[in-house]
Amino acid sequence: MDLSEKVIIITGAARGLGQAYAKRFAELGAHLVVCDLRDCDQTVARCQQAGAEAIGFETDVTDAASARTMAERALARFGRIDVLINNAALFGSLRFAPFDKLDEEEWDATMSVNVKGIWHCCRAVVPAMRDAGGGAIINISSLAAVYGMPNGLHYTTSKAAVIGLTRGLAREVGRYNIRVNAVAPNVVDTEAAGEFFGEKKDKLMEATTSQMSLRKPLEADDLFGSILYLASDQSSHTTGQTLMVDGGTVFL
Repeated sequence: MDLSEKVIIITGAARGLGQAYAKRFAELGAHLVVCDLRDCDQTVARCQQAGAEAIGFETDVTDAASARTMAERALARFGRIDVLINNAALFGSLRFAPFDKLDEEEWDATMSVNVKGIWHCCRAVVPAMRDAGGGAIINISSLAAVYGMPNGLHYTTSKAAVIGLTRGLAREVGRYNIRVNAVAPNVVDTEAAGEFFGEKKDKLMEATTSQMSLRKPLEADDLFGSILYLASDQSSHTTGQTLMVDGGTVFL
């Protein structure tokens, strides 16, 4: 899976899984464009330490102009965009509550980041991919979308929408050799998971693992392998798919 010289944009890359993906792609020789509302200097430094060219800047995926700027800066630096990984999402800061106790503003914010944010970023990069003769878009959904996570209906609903967005967009842009796929992981022990689950995290992680066929916690490297496949030319005839990376919790 040769990623050398490919230009990869990763949103939500200041920490956690987004940062982990960036570092791994850097080790494989890709050029990285890392974006987040948070400072991405640490991620850029880790990519550069791995020998890659990398730039990072603030991007608000809920703002169409900010997403366009993201694409413009990537093109200005590297001349093309090969892969977009829509990793930015609201999760850790969300309030865990029954559906009828959820705050309406938080519901709207979740949809704005987790769904509209992907739409904005796709609109920003597709013209460049089309002109270049193809590309790959990878949207991060969640096990919650197909399993149904109680007390997190805003998050569950947003991630289900990501799957629908992936399928619809794949049919629209396939004629341009642009592949659009989703990855739906089980929970990974990250800072965001700790923020979301709070003091219940360890018990919930244990309960989650017990429902997996493989009975072992999902780690960042387990997830990266699937993303690497979808970003590479090895998946050149795969589009519109949702790849479950959940240790065998659900079977589609």
